[in-house]
Amino acid sequence: MDLSLGTWTADNGDGTYANPLFYEEFSDPDIIRVGNDFYMTGTTMHTMPALPVLHSTDLVNWTLLGYALDALDLGPSYRLEGGEIYGQGIWAPCIRYRNGTFYIFSNVNGQKTQIFTATDPRGPWVHTEAEYNYHDLGVFFDDDGRAYVVWGYRNLKIAELDETLHRIIPGTERDLTGADSLMGEGAHFYKVDGKYLITSAWFVGQMRMPCARAESIDGPWEINPAISVDEDFGLMEGYKIKGAGIPFTLDPPFEIFPPNPASNGRLNLHQGGIVDTPAGEWWGWSMMDYNSLGRLTALSPITWHKGWPYFGLPGNLGRTPRTWIKPAVETPSDIAVPWPQRSDSFDQTELNPLWQWNHVPVAGKWSLSERQGFLRLHTMPAESFWWAKNSLTQRAIGPISTATAVLDGTGLAVGDVAGLALLGMPWRWIGIERSESGFSVASFDFQTGQKLSMPIAAPRIWLRAQCDFLSEETHFSFSTDGQHFEPLGDVMIMLFQLKTFQGIRYALFAYNERGENGGHADFDGITVDEPHPKGLMHPIPAGQVGQLEVAGRSGFGLTVEVGTVRAGVPMTLSVEGVGLGRVMLKAGEAPFSVTAGGYVTVGGAKGQASHFQWMETPTGDVVLMSLATNRFLRVQDDGKVRADSPGPRPDGLDGTRFRFIPS
Repeated sequence: MDLSLGTWTADNGDGTYANPLFYEEFSDPDIIRVGNDFYMTGTTMHTMPALPVLHSTDLVNWTLLGYALDALDLGPSYRLEGGEIYGQGIWAPCIRYRNGTFYIFSNVNGQKTQIFTATDPRGPWVHTEAEYNYHDLGVFFDDDGRAYVVWGYRNLKIAELDETLHRIIPGTERDLTGADSLMGEGAHFYKVDGKYLITSAWFVGQMRMPCARAESIDGPWEINPAISVDEDFGLMEGYKIKGAGIPFTLDPPFEIFPPNPASNGRLNLHQGGIVDTPAGEWWGWSMMDYNSLGRLTALSPITWHKGWPYFGLPGNLGRTPRTWIKPAVETPSDIAVPWPQRSDSFDQTELNPLWQWNHVPVAGKWSLSERQGFLRLHTMPAESFWWAKNSLTQRAIGPISTATAVLDGTGLAVGDVAGLALLGMPWRWIGIERSESGFSVASFDFQTGQKLSMPIAAPRIWLRAQCDFLSEETHFSFSTDGQHFEPLGDVMIMLFQLKTFQGIRYALFAYNERGENGGHADFDGITVDEPHPKGLMHPIPAGQVGQLEVAGRSGFGLTVEVGTVRAGVPMTLSVEGVGLGRVMLKAGEAPFSVTAGGYVTVGGAKGQASHFQWMETPTGDVVLMSLATNRFLRVQDDGKVRADSPGPRPDGLDGTRFRFIPS
């Protein structure tokens, strides 16, 4: 199979980066710096191995060092025996370092806090269990050697840990902030210039990141309700399941709400923290709900203002540019991603660390060696894909991707089902079934209960899922020769929900519907193709001439009247690149320039006043941020153009989005 290397990279190769850091789910991130190195981990829920440990030297390019845990087996439900842990397991981990030891503290539903320690972040990691369990805990090591744990949901509490870090010192537990103080959950605790700082997430109504600070760990604590707010990069909230996204019974069809263009703040950046670089820069990271892809991680420049670490730039505090200059480091990092090879031919003796099992895998029921060059999954009893053991999953990649798996079903027994699935709730699959009458290719949509099938002569087949995570639509198709694909089933809607508490995952699966151990499925490989693997869907048209039209309004765009830029019949402009993803827009030889009041004129001051950071919304519309105001060009209702918008709105009606039409 042709295994493409083209996958999303945040590093644009020109000294800038583009959010998200990974165009796939990486939720509840936590980052620390140790010397010149940064380390990150995040939520893995029910998937195994768990707790990836990532490394970077510049906060943009990350590599996978390994996992802190191969499998978390705390009972039958972790093995899909009589129960399941979808959306549970390991979440909101806290990574720390002290005196030569790395620590990861992690919540686990219905269990005590799990603690992992290592002297080398590559492992091995030692796994122990604490005597406490607190919601979204964060651990803080103070300068005097004392250790504290902070946790909470709609309020924060604090307690001191003993020397082992496994026990709370009796009598130290107390309220840190009051109920509904706007310090919600996901606490990250710091000490900066002698002052204590805690970042958290607030999720009721408009999602945002508040911050608390105090001169003493005993308080009093002052609260800033939003050091990051309103930033969704202009992404519209997608499809949702009624009931806060939680299907309380697995009884479809679920009531699904359509996308919501309102600026309701449900996709805003939230839950993250801050970190400094060896050069003294401060950076923030946080996650945002990115519809059916799940929750993605973003990187933000920090501006300190009146002692608060605001995400964003001067003049536009609280808002994160989607494209910005990379952190300054002594030695630039090579462009890297944690999982550079998403496609897999299964030619290796070990699984690509990209893969995670859905729950604890059953040893001896899968193999890479029984048939060289194939992943073999032995079928075990399951009433549906939801209960199939040894489903092998990887995060779906955005903004658009196509997964194609090659399956040889010759070894399937009667009652066996195997194929390619989209794991979520509702889940869907396309695959091969074997009955007494022979083999069939089939598709199933749990949302509608619709199952389609047709007989096939030979059980070797190509199975394809085409996923557009901007429209949240997916199509299934199949081929018997790898060249000509035939659709199977209707367009299906993907969405994020709180049952699996993860975004869509591609899954290779096999199970037996008759309640018995059956045969086996042999996967000859999977390819994951991405049409937009870089930070921009369209390259910056530096050196080109053309028109800037207001997105969605053909024949209406930027023009010049008496030295002032306004909207009208778009005129021909030239785009001159000035480095770091920035441009000058010129009418003839005269550049656009931003005045002190934010208006855009022609032929005014040069330098920052005439430089614009070229960015895109997630859907590929152009947005232009003035370096003079750190705000975006906007066509006002009166037709005048100002660089005063904090950022594009999800509804696309605020006049900030453009399309470049080359001449």
